[in-house]
Amino acid sequence: MALNPAGPADEAAARIGIFGGAFDPPHNAHAALALAAITQLKLDELRIFPTGQAWHKAHGLSAAEHRLAMARLAFEALPGAVVDDREIRRSGPTYTLDTLREMRLQRPDAELMLLLGADQARALPTWHGWQEILALAIVCVAQRPDPAGRSAAFDPDSLTGRPSGARFWTIELPAMEISATDIRARAARGEDLSSLVPPAVARYIDLHHLYANT
Repeated sequence: MALNPAGPADEAAARIGIFGGAFDPPHNAHAALALAAITQLKLDELRIFPTGQAWHKAHGLSAAEHRLAMARLAFEALPGAVVDDREIRRSGPTYTLDTLREMRLQRPDAELMLLLGADQARALPTWHGWQEILALAIVCVAQRPDPAGRSAAFDPDSLTGRPSGARFWTIELPAMEISATDIRARAARGEDLSSLVPPAVARYIDLHHLYANT
C-alpha cells in the first residue's frame, strides 16, 4: 500500500491539520513541515499542540510556559496556524487520541489531518488507542529524501491490524538534519543557533538561558 498525495479538497469540509510535539525547542524542520502541510494539504487551519506530560519522552521537558511561548514565536506567523495550549492544560499524560476526540467533537464536519514524521508513523502501534486515531484522522506522513539509505520510507502495510478504512497521505520535504536534542546540546555550549531555529526562538532561548544546564 503506497502513500498517496493529498487528494482533492472537499468543498463542504474544512481541512484541519493536527501537529503535536514537545517543541523543546521548535526548530526549522518543524517550521518547514508546518508550511509544507499548509501548502500541500491545502489546509484551512493548522492546529499546533505543544505536549503537556509526554508519556514517551525519556528526558524531562522544559517548562510548559517556555515551550508554549517558543511555539507561538515559531508558528503563529504562518497562514492559518493556531498554537493550541489544551494539551498543556490537560492533567495527566498527553495522548494524541484525546486531542483528536476533542477536535472531532468541536468540528464534526472537518477533515482532521494528523501530521507525523516517518519514524512516528512507524511507531503508531505503540500509541495509546492507535486504531481509533486512524479512524479519526488522515495520517499525513512527512517523507524526506535519504540518499544514504539509512532509513526506509514509511509503508502503511507495515502497520499490522490497521483499520481497513485508514487513510495515509504524504508530505514532501527536503532533507534537513536537525534535532531538538542537538540544539539543546549546542545551546548548553553557548553555540549559535541562528541556522537551526527561527530567529525569534533563538532570541528567546538566549534571553531565558534555556538549556544552559542540559
